[in-house]
Amino acid sequence: MFALVDNRLLRMTGHLLKEGYYDKAVLPVGATEYHGEHLPFGTDSLVSESLAEAVSQRVDGMLCLPTLPFGMSRHYSSFPIALTLSTGTLTSVLKEIMESLNQHGMKRLLIINGHDGNIPAIEAAAREYRTDHPEMKVAVLEAWWVTASELLPKGTFDAWEGLGHGGEGETSIMLRVAPQLVNMSRARGHIPNLPEHVQVKWLFKEIAPDGVTGDPTKATSEKGILMWQALVDELVDFVQKMDKSGWEIDLPK
Repeated sequence: MFALVDNRLLRMTGHLLKEGYYDKAVLPVGATEYHGEHLPFGTDSLVSESLAEAVSQRVDGMLCLPTLPFGMSRHYSSFPIALTLSTGTLTSVLKEIMESLNQHGMKRLLIINGHDGNIPAIEAAAREYRTDHPEMKVAVLEAWWVTASELLPKGTFDAWEGLGHGGEGETSIMLRVAPQLVNMSRARGHIPNLPEHVQVKWLFKEIAPDGVTGDPTKATSEKGILMWQALVDELVDFVQKMDKSGWEIDLPK
């Protein structure tokens, strides 16, 4: 069953909130940082917001919260302009959002993250808040760019499995989300030679001379449509299954 009203809290009046029934929320978390000369600074926010809005329109009782447009982007700050929070600040912001929802009786939250630097803060916030408030249920899509690659058939992407900051996958999904903001004539990137099993904690300028990893020249709107639809379908299916279980974990007997 599809939602019949605009579920975005920023556009909702108090009257509509009272008339509706909302028992869960989705929070898009993004960033504002350089994505090469071909993508907008708000790419991470725009993608997570687009996914969140689509999911909320297909899931009964889901309120779409305003997008958090700032993340932990210090490792990208070699390229202007990165508007960044510290991991500690972002963790606190997320916990206080959870507390706000909990106070109003909304105890189920899906976070859709659009930026790699946010993952530690989201993990810490969810673990710490739930330890003190186990009644609050939190689910997270940490890295849509990895999930999309896993959901689509092998061979969908031409370079680096579609991965990269401003690379093939991210550029493709932006061609679905906001094609008017993408300038493919400016697309260029670099595929770094990274260790396979051990992570080196790089500064972005050390692995991406143009501020982009991956190969955005391989991006197409067709790939973006496939990625976006697969992610939305996966999230809708996940939330509907969680609703049936009461957001409880089915432990083995």
